[in-house]
Formats: sequence, structure tokens, C-alpha cells
Amino acid sequence: MTRLPCILTIAGSDSGGGAGIQADLKTIAMLGGYGASVITALTAQNTRAVTGIQAPTAKFVARQLQTVLDDIQVDGAKTGMLFSEPIIRAIAPILSARRFPLVVDPVCVATSGAKLLKAEAVDAMVDLIFPLADLVTPNRPEAELFTGVEIRDRDDVFRAARILLDMGPRAVLIKGGHADSLAVTDWFVAAGAEPVPFMQQRVDTACTHGTGCTLSAAIATGLGQGMEMDAAILRAQKYLNLALRAAYRLGEGGGPPNHLAPWIKERARAGILRDLDRLGRRLAAMPGLHALVPRVGANVAVALPHAEDDSEVAAFSCGIVGSRRGDLVVAGFPEFGASAHTSATLLACRRLNPELGCAMTLALTPQVRSALDHLDMTVVWMDREGRPQYVGETGGRFEAWGAFEAVRNHPASATVEAVADPGGFGCEPLVRLLAEDVASLSAKLCRVIDCIRSGDDY
Repeated sequence: MTRLPCILTIAGSDSGGGAGIQADLKTIAMLGGYGASVITALTAQNTRAVTGIQAPTAKFVARQLQTVLDDIQVDGAKTGMLFSEPIIRAIAPILSARRFPLVVDPVCVATSGAKLLKAEAVDAMVDLIFPLADLVTPNRPEAELFTGVEIRDRDDVFRAARILLDMGPRAVLIKGGHADSLAVTDWFVAAGAEPVPFMQQRVDTACTHGTGCTLSAAIATGLGQGMEMDAAILRAQKYLNLALRAAYRLGEGGGPPNHLAPWIKERARAGILRDLDRLGRRLAAMPGLHALVPRVGANVAVALPHAEDDSEVAAFSCGIVGSRRGDLVVAGFPEFGASAHTSATLLACRRLNPELGCAMTLALTPQVRSALDHLDMTVVWMDREGRPQYVGETGGRFEAWGAFEAVRNHPASATVEAVADPGGFGCEPLVRLLAEDVASLSAKLCRVIDCIRSGDDY
């Protein structure tokens, strides 16, 4: 078997499993590395609080580190909670002889508010650890602590970064999670270079315990795998963003990100393709459906959990078409990335209602419109006349903009069951049914067909 890059984490243990060594090892494994560890402190903690800290002797921490390095080829490393000045002084000489990249996460305070770095250790961190770092990753309060700069705006970030660089690290990443903004901007500043923003959409979640540990471990893993610094940071950000979107309530306090999120997505792939194939067989035999297929053809889109783009949305490779004899033909096979327009609509709606998992395109005939009204389905309308000039018609661009705006402007976006496109010159009127899963989509479609077939008396 091909050797996995070994990534070493030097940090404290979190008995709740959300931060520290536990978060680091989960992250390293999830991103394809082999995790080794040096434990600097034991903590008694859960999602609500840190109730106690017990640290081994500095000599024993140094023995852990030296013992690992004597036997195992380490390709990258990170430090997290170093806790005390004696521990820092014991490991610094060993790390100074390293031949692998080092990411320093200057952990000072836990999410719950507990102090994880003793006051007398701050100077030792600056004097002995920062000069060894290829990258230091403070959040805003940590950057303020180490530099004395009150960070209120971007210029303050740059000033703090320059002060941190003067302390010896090759580069600094000041994280933006504590800022009040729609996007999270982490500012990367290297010596002699202009600041570079790394942006991700903010995730509305209370599950932020261990985010700094996760990000720094992910960056260290990328560097240990031979990635350039910017690529390692970008992948780490995307991984953390996905883990936050997939997070769930673990205890009574703020939980951690879901470190298994990429595995959960991959595990779902085969099941989605199987469900879509079965749905295709049902659709082909569904009486009355052929009359609802648009001239341009129909399709069904089914998204992976936390899908980010159409490469993570499955559809039929050649769509669904009606024959001249009145038959319905499901052409091709289930494939990810097979339907730009239906997928774009689904992804846009999922930004506002993450519970949605699939969508199906139908012709917007008078019969379909009447059925939707009769069934009291909540339908929103895309605005073709209000489309900005920068929004094109190809590749699902209009659907992505139009569906998002239509759902966003509805007072109860979670109740929207269909998105209608009124059509226009060269564009056929269409409607896309929305549902949480394939079974509910099939049931909703049957209701529409049964309503149409029951007659024109509604």
C-alpha cells in the first residue's frame, strides 16, 4: 500500500471529542493523512464547559515528541494548546531541528471561555514557537492578545499581521470567524507580499467548537502532502465549511463541526444513483406523465447531502422525453453532473431550504397550473423581465439566479414546493417540483397527475 503522509499534532486532549487532539486526528484521517500525536494536557470538558485541566510534565511532553520523531517520518505538523511555559521551552529545541512544515495555532481560550494558555506562557510562545512556524493561524482575539492591536477593520488586520510577522513566522493567517459579516474572510499575509483574502460563506450554526483546531490540522495535512500554502488553506477552508454545514447538536452546548462530512457525502453516492434509477423505471410506467414532458425534455435532479455544485447532483444523462406514440422514455442513465438547468434550480433552492433533496422539470401547461392551484402547492415565479444583464441563459445561470430570488422573496421560503419559469421568446414555460427525497417527489408527481386526470372541473 502507498505510504500515507504522517501529520503530527502537538495539542491538548478534549474528552468531549470536538477539539484538540481528537479534532486534529479526525481531520488528518479524513483528508488522507496518518495522524500521530503529542498530548500536552488532558482536559475534562463537554460541549458546555472545561471543568478541569491536568498537564503532564514538560519533560514527558518532550519525550513524547522525541520518541515519535526518532521512529516515524513526519511530513507536517501543527501545534495547538501548549498550555505552559515549561512545555513550550521543552519542545522548542526539538522542533527547531525539524525538516517538515509547521503550522502554529496559538490556542489561548476555548470556545466555552476556559483559558488554555497560561498568562506566563504568552511570551514563550512569541519568543520560541512563532519563529519556527511556517504559518501562524490566530483568530481575531488571539491576534489582538499577541499584538496589542484592537482589530476593528481590515487595516487593523493588516497592522496586526505585520506585527506578527515581525515575531518570526514565515506567514500569518488571521481568521475572520469572529467578525460580524455575511462571509468569513481569513487574511493570509506572507513576508514581503500583499495580503490575500480567503473567503467562505458564513454558516449559521452554533457548532463551532474546535473550528480553529480543524482548520490548522487541515492546513498542516495539505502541507504535509506537498500542497502549496494557498492550495492547502483553500482546501482546509472548504473542508471546515462543509463540516460546519453538516454539524449537528451533540450535547446541551455548542457542538463541533462534523468531521466525517466528506465521507457521508461519498457514502451517499451509490444510494442516490440507485434511487434515481428506480425512479426512472417508475416514471417510464407512470400513466399520464408523457403529457407533462416539455418539448425540450424533462429531468430529475437528486443532490448529495450538502451538495455544492452540479457535479454533486445526479440526473439522467440524456433526460426524459416523450415519443410520438405517447410513450415516456427515460434516456441514458443516472449520472452526476448530467443536468445543468434542473440542478441549478435545486441548488439555488437548497441555499434557502437545505432540507430539499430533489427536483423534477415539467411542462407548465394550463392543466399543470390548475392542478398546482387545486392542490394548494406553494409556487414561486422566476422573473425573466427582471433578470440582470450579467445573468446569462446558458449553463443554468438564469435558473440559479431566478430560483434563488423567487424563493428568497417568498415570506415562507421553507414552504415553497415548486418554482415556475413563465418562459418567453424561445423559452418554453416550465415548472420544477421540489421535494425532500425521491419518494416524496414521486408522491407529489402522482398527486399532480391524478388531479389532472380527474377532469377539468376545478
